[in-house]
Amino acid sequence: MTSASRKAILFDLDGTLTDPFEGITRSVQYALERMGREAPPQETLRWMIGPPLRDSFPILLDTADDVLADTALRLYRERYDALGKFENRLIDGIPEVLASLKADGYFLSVATSKLNTFAREIVAHFGLDRYFDAQHGAGQDGRNSHKPDLIRHILGAEGLDPRCTIMVGDRSHDALGASANGVACIGVLWGFGDRAELEASGVAAIAERPEDLPGLIEASVPPAR
Repeated sequence: MTSASRKAILFDLDGTLTDPFEGITRSVQYALERMGREAPPQETLRWMIGPPLRDSFPILLDTADDVLADTALRLYRERYDALGKFENRLIDGIPEVLASLKADGYFLSVATSKLNTFAREIVAHFGLDRYFDAQHGAGQDGRNSHKPDLIRHILGAEGLDPRCTIMVGDRSHDALGASANGVACIGVLWGFGDRAELEASGVAAIAERPEDLPGLIEASVPPAR
């Protein structure tokens, strides 16, 4: 069976496969402190998990200065690479779900706005790489950091039919990126977006627990041609 005729599932990473709250928020605090700014409490930074950090730092810093935002991103990556990427927790039940989907013949790919090098290290760290046929993330230059661009890239690179592909993610960015490419999205409630955000972004279904995913996916993906 060719990739184009296989049923495919694209998985977001942060908030969907793992809980990266500690590593991301502490690294954001570190970047601000190194810049001589007061770092806000960790809990107030939850909104930054999911969207591209290249978009979030200008908002956090209240600046249109690209140099300032790039400095914050560089400092963030400095700590995240050394410590933050593994200040992370695997979502309970995810390995079992991935194993089940792989056994059922789905083409599985990671689809994350996170830097591709970081994403691959995290996926390998938790032993999830054995389940994925492909892994795709953002480039150092920001390429494919936005979900519409990333999903378009994956569909082309892997030869996938959008009609037989599902995006699984926890934020509106996942659903909107999928929709822009004719791909349906299943939202998950164990991440950083809530039901209202997911419903407003037009998800096809919402999973309350990881074990809900196989049934929702089977009901949402048309039979392979």
